[in-house]
Amino acid sequence: MDTTTVAAFLAVDMLLVFTPGADWAYAIAAGLRDRSVVPAVAGLIAGYAGYTLLAVAGLVAIVASSATVLTALTVAGAAYLMWLGCGVLTRPAVLGTSMDTLASSRGQIMLKGAGISGLNPKALLLYFSLFPQFIDPAGGWPVAAQTGLLGTLHMTACALVYLAVGVLARTVLKSRPSAARAVTRVSGAMMIVIGGFLLVERLAG
Repeated sequence: MDTTTVAAFLAVDMLLVFTPGADWAYAIAAGLRDRSVVPAVAGLIAGYAGYTLLAVAGLVAIVASSATVLTALTVAGAAYLMWLGCGVLTRPAVLGTSMDTLASSRGQIMLKGAGISGLNPKALLLYFSLFPQFIDPAGGWPVAAQTGLLGTLHMTACALVYLAVGVLARTVLKSRPSAARAVTRVSGAMMIVIGGFLLVERLAG
């Protein structure tokens, strides 16, 4: 792939990554818990890694073209987001959580992150609608290699942005516990709203 194509993809992809959504909400909520940003972001990236593997295998287009599968993904993803959002609202993050508690929950934090990105039908459509615009079947690289590169660039961009969001949330709100709880509740509310929007949008369509 030529550098112009890669640069154009990165410009579009970064605009999408910088748009706040469920991933941002989860990264912010994780940032307000001691040392949970990395496992949370790792989980989010793991979900996108799954989509990248599907795209490389050529399965994304097949799945995205199935209304039944998309509806099932949307309902599952929306319900999952709303469930997580309710949990965040009822149990807002508290700075300074003990290391023992975190050690036993980091795996759960990562799994929740993978669930958020992995069950998000918008991610599937991103891979399905955006990637083909930057892939040249007649180019010097195999389509699978081009897809893999674009997926890797997207995951790298997500990792950098979400880590920054999580760390910034913790740094800015570290000495403001009341503000931290408020931001956590807003993050939880965002998850519920986004989940509800996805559900209504899909079922109404």
